[in-house]
Amino acid sequence: MSFADPRDGDLEDDASSTSRHSLFRHASSMLLEISLPKLALAAVMLLVVPALLLGAAPKAVLWLTEAAWHGVARFGLIAALIGFAVIAGFAAWRWGRVLFRVVERNFWALNAGLVQPLYTALREATRLALETVAPGRPLAATRRDAGLVAGALIAVMGALVAWWAGPLPTLRVTAFGAGDLVGIALDAIRNGIWVIAVYLMIGAPAWSMAEALAGTPEDIGPPDAGEPRWHVAHLSDIHIVGDEFGFRLECGRDGPRGNARLDRVLDLLEAEDARQRIDVVLITGDITDAARNAEFIAFEDAIARHPSLRDRVLVIPGNHDVNIVDRANPSRLELPIAPGGPLRRLRFLSSMARLQGRRVRVVDHDTQRVGPTLDAWLTQDGRGATLARFMDDGGLRAGLAARATWNEAFPLIAPPPTPDGLGVVLLDSNAETHFSFTNALGILGMSQLRAAEAAMTEWPQARWLVAMHHHLVEYPRPGASLADRLGTALVNGHWVLRRLRRHARRIVVMHGHRHLDWMGRSGGLRIVSAPSPVMGALDSEARYFWLHALAPDGDGGLALLAPRRIEVPGEGPIDVGA
Repeated sequence: MSFADPRDGDLEDDASSTSRHSLFRHASSMLLEISLPKLALAAVMLLVVPALLLGAAPKAVLWLTEAAWHGVARFGLIAALIGFAVIAGFAAWRWGRVLFRVVERNFWALNAGLVQPLYTALREATRLALETVAPGRPLAATRRDAGLVAGALIAVMGALVAWWAGPLPTLRVTAFGAGDLVGIALDAIRNGIWVIAVYLMIGAPAWSMAEALAGTPEDIGPPDAGEPRWHVAHLSDIHIVGDEFGFRLECGRDGPRGNARLDRVLDLLEAEDARQRIDVVLITGDITDAARNAEFIAFEDAIARHPSLRDRVLVIPGNHDVNIVDRANPSRLELPIAPGGPLRRLRFLSSMARLQGRRVRVVDHDTQRVGPTLDAWLTQDGRGATLARFMDDGGLRAGLAARATWNEAFPLIAPPPTPDGLGVVLLDSNAETHFSFTNALGILGMSQLRAAEAAMTEWPQARWLVAMHHHLVEYPRPGASLADRLGTALVNGHWVLRRLRRHARRIVVMHGHRHLDWMGRSGGLRIVSAPSPVMGALDSEARYFWLHALAPDGDGGLALLAPRRIEVPGEGPIDVGA
């Protein structure tokens, strides 16, 4: 007698499942799985070294000041100032942009690793307490007050730490000699702690006030009226696996087996396209389950079976496409210098080039102008060949260069076919993480967003879809768990929201990541979330996706008309015979 069907899987398929295992169970498992030496080395690289650099900055400033003062005494004030200006100008010209990007990335990484988790945890705990005490209170007011309380509590904790390390507001800069290296190191550590604590004092209340001032998102209400000019199929989080009966990382046996459901989605899209032409098939991230080569092959094979749609499919990376260290073990930690992160990104970049390389353009971050196609850009200066060598041979310097190339590639622009047509801005909203358990956080850098805004100005009469993976705002309804709020947020979402509101009249933001659908607005900006047509249901259960209708309005804006919900039927249980 056969008592098990291997196509049904077993408990090993649930190793990373968030539907089978709680946040606390995963956390307890990590204590047994994590390599302590690797964790210590990663902590030194990601926390201790940046803190030392922050703490050493006051001593560097003191040394420069002393050097400048001696220069004044020896050469005179004007000569010293000219020399200092020349040195500073050369440094800014040579390394300014690189240093700015490093500072920006570390600034938001500090938010991702410290401020945002602390703030979110305290806010949600306070919100739950308020909901318990006053269950009939409006959700918007509860969230606002909980955020303000959380910001104030973190500010107090930061003040206490800063007072211990300081005392406030003193930085230790007295010793700066080769004979006092131990003292210099200790001062740098205390200064680093002081700087971070003071940042918490300022950053957490600013975070809570920004959230309060951003206002409460609202459901979008009745659709605009008009005759559709564009039809857009919005998919997300399809989580392709690499084998016929593969299981998804997050849902394990509580989700579909293999990729048959995606095939049904593409069949439905082809049928809809025959009835009414679809202009864009937009997939907003998590194309693969863990960025394995077999998964990219499976995705491209599925698209190739539908050649009539292929040239209208546009994709962006999600956290599963770039940040999953090990799909079977959420406790796997990857050192920042390891090749895994760049490899996953380059696999996705290569897949994007094959799918849409001739249809999307790269924006030059220096000139803020839309440049060549992705294919042409990868050919320039031997970029593609250099990336291919890294994927074969690895190497620390080559890995750093690969990361830089990935950052330069975004945003990608699918230009409007006519001056007043519909274009698509493709963003990468993923933070760079090195731990499977923290893979889902997002950051959208200033350089990327400014380049996207500049690109849209080159077609002033066009309308735009702005595609990102992460959600800008929490939806105006209860339901997301604390684990979801902590682990999936776009860390600088309020800042991105404020920037995009400037273009609200002629753009619609489309994202995925949450596996839920929501259509709403925040301060006039329309935001559309796609459900996953794959995740969240067993093989026998139905899922769905949305086909959106859009049109130009009479004022040069973009109207969002009534969408159509397309049901994706499930399939019956597999009969394996006697």
